[in-house]
Amino acid sequence: MSRKEVPRAGLLKAALAGRLTNAQGGRALGLSVRQFRRLKRRFREQGARGLLHALRGRPSNRRLAQPAREQIGVLMTTTYAGFNDVHLTEKLREVHHLGVSRSSVRHIRLALGRPATRRRAAPQHRSRRPRKPALGQLAQLDASPYAWFEDRGPVATLHGVIDDATSTPLALCFRPQEDLHGYVTLLDRTCRRYGLPLELYGDRLNVFARNDAHWTLAEQLQGHQNPTHFGRMLQVLGIGFIRAHSPQAKGRIERLWDTLQDRLTSELRLRGIRTLAAGNAFLPEFLADFTRRFAQPPADATPAWRPVPRDLADLLSCRYQRTVARDNTVHLGARWVQIPPGPRGRSYAGCRVEVRERLDGYLRVLYHDTLLASQPSSDPAFVLKPREGPGQMRRRGPRRGTLHHALAELGRAQLPPLRAASSASPSCAPEALRARTPAPGPAPVSSRRRNAPTHPWNVPFSRRQRALNAPPIIKEDIST
Repeated sequence: MSRKEVPRAGLLKAALAGRLTNAQGGRALGLSVRQFRRLKRRFREQGARGLLHALRGRPSNRRLAQPAREQIGVLMTTTYAGFNDVHLTEKLREVHHLGVSRSSVRHIRLALGRPATRRRAAPQHRSRRPRKPALGQLAQLDASPYAWFEDRGPVATLHGVIDDATSTPLALCFRPQEDLHGYVTLLDRTCRRYGLPLELYGDRLNVFARNDAHWTLAEQLQGHQNPTHFGRMLQVLGIGFIRAHSPQAKGRIERLWDTLQDRLTSELRLRGIRTLAAGNAFLPEFLADFTRRFAQPPADATPAWRPVPRDLADLLSCRYQRTVARDNTVHLGARWVQIPPGPRGRSYAGCRVEVRERLDGYLRVLYHDTLLASQPSSDPAFVLKPREGPGQMRRRGPRRGTLHHALAELGRAQLPPLRAASSASPSCAPEALRARTPAPGPAPVSSRRRNAPTHPWNVPFSRRQRALNAPPIIKEDIST
């Protein structure tokens, strides 16, 4: 008997003995008086076996037909191998028009002895952060390296951004690895399709924000570190950034990766997609279907997206400071841009200009916010990557062969002047020579005698500085 049928025997015995009425027994069991009379008659004729349901042990009239069960079993092991129960149920309904439930698919899978695709772990206690009320107030972005194409293609990294209010994936992009190009592509697609979000929520990757403890003198004076290339793009667009301290803090996009690693991988396998280009071409179709199934309505129907500036492509660029060469060219890595003459044939040689490298590889050279020259990219497979980070230039030492390098080597050598040895007596010459011998280390750049203080090379060029360096004039007292 079931738990529902066990207490019926005692009440029916009391009713047969006359200790309670049929109405009292029906109210105790939650049955009508007529049904209680039927149970009392069956209990009197068959005993405890009469309390069991009459259809127990017989197949249900709504049971799935055997041909349909066999068809589902074949699809489960061939076409849809590796699909989870919910995903397989959706495919059976939409593609094969088989109206089955998830529990029926689960029973068929267990009957075939096939384990579940993902083992469900016990839930861990944590406090859930409430969603933002409006669309566009907060978006979470991250990347997931995974075998998305399994053994058919290369290991790729899926970059994605999801809205916090509705769980809508705003943009997805396959890249060979997690890099700046993938995140700028996500930001560009999100802004062009929806608008500018108020804030972004990401991890502590050095692409988003600085995670080093080095401060230059200029950064100490201004009170904050210079941002990364991506951080500078967010600043000019007016988008805030929140750095998560754990994966659970941005759990919405982490749960998205769990779903996509199951569903998207199965869809790619079903279509035989094996390249990054084909995968990126399929993502818009997948996003439309995914949003229709899993997106939730926001609490506030008014979205918080802001309008996109016209020069969005120029704002989403890496910026570098360069000095114009004598032939009026600006170099950025292996690329160089020729600057045309300015007004009245002016030359820009020696001027500090700003070079902007956009997402499509387009170079723009600006001088005081004035466009001097531009150059498109000749490589169709251009990848935007930082040519120099915020800390790369400041840690770079003087180049070998320059005056700064020679002065640095002389400062490290710390040689005593030769006059100390020449002024010493002949008896102490060996001691003086030993005193001149430098400590083991890098060899000095030059062993020539230092110039005298009155040497023309030591005379400053500035007239004011020469006046400051001149010895004071002592005036005689003429009163005496």
